[in-house]
Amino acid sequence: MRKVLLIIIILILFAVISSAQEELPVGTPAPAFTATDHQGKTVNLKQSLEKGPVVVVFYRGEWCKHCNNYMHNLQDSLHLINTLGATVVAITPEKNEFIDETIQKTKASFSIIWDQDHKIMDDYRVSFKLSGTKNAVYKIGGINVSKASGSDHRILPVPATYIVGTDGRIKGGYFNTDYTLRMPVKDILEVLNN
Repeated sequence: MRKVLLIIIILILFAVISSAQEELPVGTPAPAFTATDHQGKTVNLKQSLEKGPVVVVFYRGEWCKHCNNYMHNLQDSLHLINTLGATVVAITPEKNEFIDETIQKTKASFSIIWDQDHKIMDDYRVSFKLSGTKNAVYKIGGINVSKASGSDHRILPVPATYIVGTDGRIKGGYFNTDYTLRMPVKDILEVLNN
């Protein structure tokens, strides 16, 4: 009986943890946020939407080559995104000193926000806790997620992208737990053109 009860508890916990990550459907209101970016500028989603759509990007950190490639691609196409009246805001669990490293590697010139307490990531349902085993493997490889975030919570985001329309609703996006995949810039442009 105790074994059955333990299995049920484990299954319930797994269901709760699994359901924490889920894509926000097109048409739903985007969670509002106000935060300070790496340059000390206040970024308020609602106010930004008064000027045009906002592309909200979640990335894991400067140590993630897939994230760096994507941030570089966004920077390379930033003029195309801006021409359509949109801005880009990236959100990461990493402290500003590590954001600086991302900028050095990618030349990103758009706002990047350190989501210190992962509230924005939680609101967008992209946060997950890195397992102790995976964290140990990362440390062996020279990646210290706790040092980068300034916290022992080991929270990382699914590297999702959301395009938020001026009405405050999600116009399009990409959510995939496979951290090697990202929303192609051409797809972002297509959503912004519609």
